[in-house]
Amino acid sequence: MDLPGEDKAAIALANERGRSVATNNFDLELFFELTPDLLCVAGFDGYFKKINPAVSKLLGYTDEELFSAPINHFVHPEDQNITQQNREKLFEDFPLLNFENRYVTKSGGIVWLAWTSMPVYSEKRVYAIAKDITHTKKLEEDRNLLIKDLTKINTDLKQLTFTASHDLRTPVGNLLSVFDLLDTSKIEDEETLEFINILKSATESLKNTLNKYMDGLIQKETIQAQVEEVDLEESLKVVLWSLGFLIKSSNTILRADFTQKKTIRFNKAYLESIFLNLITNSVKYSKPGLHPEISITSKQNNGVSQLIFTDNGQGFDMDKTRDKIFGFNQKFNDRSDSKGIGLYLVYNHITSLGGKISVSSRPNEGAEFVISFKD
Repeated sequence: MDLPGEDKAAIALANERGRSVATNNFDLELFFELTPDLLCVAGFDGYFKKINPAVSKLLGYTDEELFSAPINHFVHPEDQNITQQNREKLFEDFPLLNFENRYVTKSGGIVWLAWTSMPVYSEKRVYAIAKDITHTKKLEEDRNLLIKDLTKINTDLKQLTFTASHDLRTPVGNLLSVFDLLDTSKIEDEETLEFINILKSATESLKNTLNKYMDGLIQKETIQAQVEEVDLEESLKVVLWSLGFLIKSSNTILRADFTQKKTIRFNKAYLESIFLNLITNSVKYSKPGLHPEISITSKQNNGVSQLIFTDNGQGFDMDKTRDKIFGFNQKFNDRSDSKGIGLYLVYNHITSLGGKISVSSRPNEGAEFVISFKD
């Protein structure tokens, strides 16, 4: 039976629409299967309901394994709490955008995923897409490690410059003292006198250069220096050798007793700098008309290694200087060669490696420093 033309057109249109819907469904399914991104549908019960092949391919599990366990089972243990917290927000009909977490593959590897998830509350389901950002995270980690290493190197160089500039001032000062003690009036050889003047001028220039460095180095840096077992007596000998002229010319009496604790775990260069700065300060700020007396002892106090350093010098007024003693560029006298750096360095050497230092003192009654090292 022939149908009217209008009916034929309607049937043809309906058939075309059916073929279009079927084709669109096929295209969507093909897209779902072939896209490299991870596509999934999850229920509010915390289980996968549908996933594309990219999910099982990346994680290494079969579809059955992924469907049979809660999603959080595959999340890295350290990220499970934050993942669950964000998933609960989805249940309140809030989308989740660019959320990053780690998943553990079946072989034990770790992959980073960035999720965009949309809840459909009427269906009690979440539609989500994730991108594998593991490579990006690895590049970021490598970059951060490189920055950390470069920062450490830069900090070490700054600290080395700081320490060297300050500690070199003592032997340079010793050289200038020797020149002052020389009686050049008894030297008749002009060439010898010229050499002495050249050496003295060069030494003074070096001292001025070091002072300029010290004035410019004002940034506090904390470093993790190499820690080793350091012999206290050997480190003190190294320092006393460089301070030989200062000790002798000032008639300093120095007593050291390391019988209770012969070694400590510390940085060798830092320990020598601590000895150098404390000793030179004691000599420099001794009481007029009185020979400097210094005592350095070690002990083990309740499991803590300690150094006790005492002198009979000018001391401090603790009520006025308690919070300033170890500060940068803090001066407690009018001496022109005082830079306020020595105790600052001592404090930073000790605290940067986890130790502590305390001081007790009274004006004109000397000072006692107690250094506690981190074992």
